[in-house]
Amino acid sequence: MDSPPIYSLPQDTLHMIFIKLPLKHIIVCRSISKPFHTLLTSPSFLHLISSLHPPLSLLALRPPHHHTRHRHASSLSPPPPPPSPPLPLLHAFDPTSNQWLRFDLTFLPFTSLTPVTSSLGQIYLWGDSPHSPARILLVSNPLTRAYRALPQLGSAWSKHGSVLSGSGGRVLVLTELATLYWCNSNKGNSKNWLKFSSNLPSKPRSPILVGNSLYALCDVGSPWRSLWKLFACRLPDFETTSLGWSRVERNEWGDVFDILKRPRLVKGVGKKILMVGGLKSSFSLNASCSTILILRLDLVSLEWDEAGRMPLDMYKCFQESSKFKVFGSGDKVCFSAKRISKLALWDNSAAQCGGEWRWIEGAPGSGDGLLRGFVFDACLGATP
Repeated sequence: MDSPPIYSLPQDTLHMIFIKLPLKHIIVCRSISKPFHTLLTSPSFLHLISSLHPPLSLLALRPPHHHTRHRHASSLSPPPPPPSPPLPLLHAFDPTSNQWLRFDLTFLPFTSLTPVTSSLGQIYLWGDSPHSPARILLVSNPLTRAYRALPQLGSAWSKHGSVLSGSGGRVLVLTELATLYWCNSNKGNSKNWLKFSSNLPSKPRSPILVGNSLYALCDVGSPWRSLWKLFACRLPDFETTSLGWSRVERNEWGDVFDILKRPRLVKGVGKKILMVGGLKSSFSLNASCSTILILRLDLVSLEWDEAGRMPLDMYKCFQESSKFKVFGSGDKVCFSAKRISKLALWDNSAAQCGGEWRWIEGAPGSGDGLLRGFVFDACLGATP
């Protein structure tokens, strides 16, 4: 058969045609034919598209935690065969088109893949390698199918560490006692992680990276009553051995940390951070919550304001759940809870007073109903 006439067009003309398409359609066109795949994955086209197309901001889901129930030892029935491993996919929701997308991760030569965070168009995943007994931390762009394995870590870090990523290829893995730091520009020593003692009063909750600073909540209370405070530190340099965490507080804040139950931090827009939690109805030890509140801290003026408050009709679905999860970034925050098969989304992108609240339907099912995730700014120009 004769090749289609479009293949005979000059490369510059084809580039001008494809850059007019939405990013999602460009990704689909790469699988139409080998000539299209070669054209749309060439460095010249990726450079052009990254300068003209803004990233596609998606809400990506982490795979659920699976709990295995063991039969009693006296049972005579043979154990059931182990379930076949699920196809490694990254599920992501596009708030603009209200559609769920799936990114195939089978191109990665690793098993038991667990996406944990994202930065600048790249996702970070834990995976098992047939050549190493320890879990491997990977960085990959699922749109271009490029990936790279980071220097090896011990398995304990994948079980207990929180992974953060930022500009310049910076990656941090935090625990209560120590923090690992890796960067492409580690003065030529990019094959090793730098280890710093944390010296925090408790395990850092919901750590976030804003510019060159880390922020986290720590419990400084007693075994009978939690008392959350905000801590911050600058990114480590190469001469220090411990992180200089310090408490961030002002007398004017009053009881801002006491009005929220189970608070979490979410990175806001610019130099702002969000603190999310259940709004307590009183200051008693086991106070019930009246709704979910989003507070916003300006890191320049160090002043708090209320960013959003979940509507009561939506909060009724969360009221009976003792646990809910929060994830997001910037002007979008997602909420999930047990026995709720959908996500609640707070969207402040339109600068509407209090933000817009809506439900996200069709979320992939999970064992306990708790969905966890992160923001994935998908783009073709990101290179691991």
